[in-house]
Amino acid sequence: MKDSFFDGFSRARVSILVSDPHQEDNPIIYVNQAFTRQTGYARSAVIGRNCRFLQGEGTSKAAVDRLREGIQEQESVSVDILNYRANGEPFMNRLVVAPLNDDKGELLYYIGVQTELNTERPEDEIEKVNRHLSEIQDRVEADMSMIIGMVRQQSGQTTRPSEYAALARRIETLQLLYEEMKLSDTQSNEDSINIGSYLSRLCCAIGHIYGRPGVRMNLQLENVEVPIEIASRVGLVVSELMTNALEHAFDRMENGLVEVRVTQLSGGGLRVVISDDGVGIPTTMQWPSQVSMGGRIVSGLIEGLEGTLQLGRGAAGSIITIDVPAGATLIK
Repeated sequence: MKDSFFDGFSRARVSILVSDPHQEDNPIIYVNQAFTRQTGYARSAVIGRNCRFLQGEGTSKAAVDRLREGIQEQESVSVDILNYRANGEPFMNRLVVAPLNDDKGELLYYIGVQTELNTERPEDEIEKVNRHLSEIQDRVEADMSMIIGMVRQQSGQTTRPSEYAALARRIETLQLLYEEMKLSDTQSNEDSINIGSYLSRLCCAIGHIYGRPGVRMNLQLENVEVPIEIASRVGLVVSELMTNALEHAFDRMENGLVEVRVTQLSGGGLRVVISDDGVGIPTTMQWPSQVSMGGRIVSGLIEGLEGTLQLGRGAAGSIITIDVPAGATLIK
């Protein structure tokens, strides 16, 4: 996993971090770009450390105790705490920390969602920030549970370093979804988003990292309004398929084309087509592969969408068609 996976694409002001309480001192295993901008610390300087390094001489002991107690009790906790950036500058931070449990109720990770708090704002605006952070925390918790469940169930492994690598890009994919939802300290949650806009940013981000000279990308994305639950899963499927195409479809080829098309079905559903003119998936290969983690995750996501997936082979390359049965509305 490249540290710079979505550098330059993440504009959200809400920081997200994940820590592993099963390791000594509950170290951070993931932070988004908003966290690095807010604190001034690079990811390489953060991963593997307990988040207490943000505290300083002016940090309230009562706030620290409240945070520690919530973590020890495995309960969600919200605190306003004075933190310090890498350059020593203090800032007031509103932090929500929540445990992430598996379907058996066993603790897996902790999720932290935070934003810089301007104490000069009117009280009603400050309370709005708190509500929005709670909305984001609920959204992140639900999506992380889905991803971790798939990684563990589909891969059949629980070795945490391997799990971290499997989680990172999937979390970044969802980070773009949260930005598209405009979950910031100024706007509230929404029930649906424009899937065309979301997938456009997602595909461009993936192309920025995994593309190479000579491989072009063509996007034909209708402005279709879809529920957040559908958007999160469709985005993850597209991320898996796009990354796979850019990494493997043009082996020993100097030029190529990847196309992504999204249209609304006449019955109100959604059709996503991802095609390439590369070497193609061999006819002897089972696809989606039940051996690779990505293939198993794609199968699980399609099943969760109650959708269908078809693999076609053109004159060159592969054509993957995904139909999602309902829940989409064309934006006029």
